[in-house]
Amino acid sequence: MAKKKPALKIIPLGGLDGIGKNMTVFEYGNDMVIIDAGLMFPDDDQPGIDLVLPDYTYVLENEDKLRGIMITHGHEDHTGALPYILKDLRAKVPIYASKLTLGIIEGKLAEHKINEPRFRQVENGTHLNLGTFSIDFFSVTHSIPGALGIYLRTPAGSVLHTGDFKLDQTPIDGVTPNYQAIGRFATMGIDLLMSDSTNANLPGFTPSEATVGVPLRHIIHRAKGRVFVACFSSHIHRLQQVCDAATAVGRKVVVTGRSMVTNTRVARELGYLHIDEKDLIDAYDTPDIPDDKIVVLCTGSQGEPMSALARMASGEHKSLRITADDTVIISATPVPGNEKSVQGVINELSKIGCRIFDKTNAQVHVSGHGRQEELKLMLAMTHPHNFMPVHGEAVHLRSHANLALSMGMQPDHIFIANNGDTLEMRNGTVSWGEPVESGVVYVDGLNVTDADPVVLRDRQKLGEDGIVTAVVAIGRRSRQATEVEVSARGVSYANDDEIIAEATDNVRQTIERTAKSDGVTTDQLRKSVRNGLSNFLWSKTHTRPMVIPVVMEV
Repeated sequence: MAKKKPALKIIPLGGLDGIGKNMTVFEYGNDMVIIDAGLMFPDDDQPGIDLVLPDYTYVLENEDKLRGIMITHGHEDHTGALPYILKDLRAKVPIYASKLTLGIIEGKLAEHKINEPRFRQVENGTHLNLGTFSIDFFSVTHSIPGALGIYLRTPAGSVLHTGDFKLDQTPIDGVTPNYQAIGRFATMGIDLLMSDSTNANLPGFTPSEATVGVPLRHIIHRAKGRVFVACFSSHIHRLQQVCDAATAVGRKVVVTGRSMVTNTRVARELGYLHIDEKDLIDAYDTPDIPDDKIVVLCTGSQGEPMSALARMASGEHKSLRITADDTVIISATPVPGNEKSVQGVINELSKIGCRIFDKTNAQVHVSGHGRQEELKLMLAMTHPHNFMPVHGEAVHLRSHANLALSMGMQPDHIFIANNGDTLEMRNGTVSWGEPVESGVVYVDGLNVTDADPVVLRDRQKLGEDGIVTAVVAIGRRSRQATEVEVSARGVSYANDDEIIAEATDNVRQTIERTAKSDGVTTDQLRKSVRNGLSNFLWSKTHTRPMVIPVVMEV
C-alpha cells in the first residue's frame, strides 16, 4: 500500500486580527518555512506594553523543520518580531529578503546584540529550493523599495503570497510589479492565493506615489519659513520626493528622529535614497542658515509622544523648535488607534500658529496598499483555485472575500481564517485542518511574556481609579492595631486630610471587629481591611480604587 503523501499546512500565526504582527507558517512533511515575522504596537487597552508579537510557540516546537524565514519587505509589522524569534531559536536560521529589507533588519538585530545573522539576499526573479519547497520571488510595488511577493510550490500544491502591494504604474524607482511573473505562475497553477486586504473596503484604485510629488513641491516652494515633513521613516520613496522638492528650490535637508536618521543612512548607503552630501546638514547648524532654506525630515506622523515632531511642537527638542512662521506637512495616514494622538499633535501645532498640511487639505499622502479594483485585478491575473484574504481586520478580510465572490469564486473555495487556524492542501484541494496554539506575546520593558489579562486589568484600574494603601501593624498576641497608615495615589481625595483620617478610623475599627474572632489569621485580617476600606470609599466618594492592605505582626 502506497504511503499517503503529507498535506501542505498553511498556518497564520498573526496578521488576521488587525494591521500588524504578520506571520505565516508553511509546513510540508519535515520541512517548514515562514513568511514574515512582524509586530504590532499596543492599543489603549494594553497599558505599559511596548510591543505586541504573535505567539510563535508552534515554530519553537517544530524548529528542527525550519528551513528559512522569508521577509516580504522592511516594515515593522513584517520584521519586528525577528529579533525575539531568533533569540528563542536554538540554531541560526537563514533569513531571505531584498537588499534594503536586510539592511533595515540588520540594524534591528544589532540593537538586540544578535551577531552574524545568516542573511541571504534575494530579489525579483530569484529562485531557491528549501527542502521540498520550490520558491520564487517577484517584485511588487508598496510604500517601501524592495517589496516582494512569493510563489511557493510543494508536492501538495502551490501558493502565491502577494505581500503588501498596490499596482503602481509610475513608481518612484521605476520598479513596477512583475506582471510577467504573475502571469507565468498563473499558467503553472495557483492553488491558493493569499492577498493583502488592507484597503479591501475602499473602492477604486490607490493613486500612484508619484502624485504626491507635485503637492509637496508646491508647498515647499511657497513656504516662507522652515518646512517640517513628518512621515514614516521607512517610506523611502516619500523621503526621496521630499529631498528632490527641497533641493529643487535650494533648501538644505535636516534629518531628525532616531529611526529617520537610521533608515535614511541605510537607504543612502545601499543606493535607494539619492541626495548629495552637501544638501544634508546637522540640526545644530540650522541657526546659521536662513529659515527659507531649510526642510526638516522627522518622525512623528503617528502622534508618538516622544517623536521628533511632538517634541519640536512642545518645545522639548534639543535643537529645533517649531514657530508660527513654519510649515508642517504630516505625510501619512494615522494607523487605526492613533487618530487621537495625531490630532493631539495637530492641536499643539495649531496653538503655535504654523501652517499645517495633511491628507485633509492636500494630497500629501497616498496609501501603499491597493484598493478594490487592484485587488480584483490581482484575482483576475492569478486565477486561483482557492483564496485566503490576509493582512487586515475582520472587516477587511470579509470585504476582500466579497470581492472574490463578485468575481465568480465559489464560497467553499474562500477561507476567512483566524490566527492559529490551519489550512491543509492535498493535490491542490484546500480544507480546514486542526488549529494550533496562537495568541499574542507582550514585550513589557525587558520582559517578553504571554498575555496576562489580570496584569493589564490591574494597570487599567490603576490608571482609571487610582490606588489606596493601608499599612497596619498589629500586636502578635493582642491582634489589635498598634499603628495604621492610609495613603492614596491617583485619586482626587489623596490630599483630603478629612477623608484619609476617616479611612484610617475605618481600618482600625475593621481590625478590632475582625480580631474578636477566635483563631483569626493575618490573611483574614488583610481581606477584612480590603473589603471594609473599599466599601467605605465607595459610600464616601463613589469611587473604586485598587485597595492594597498590608498587615504586619509586631
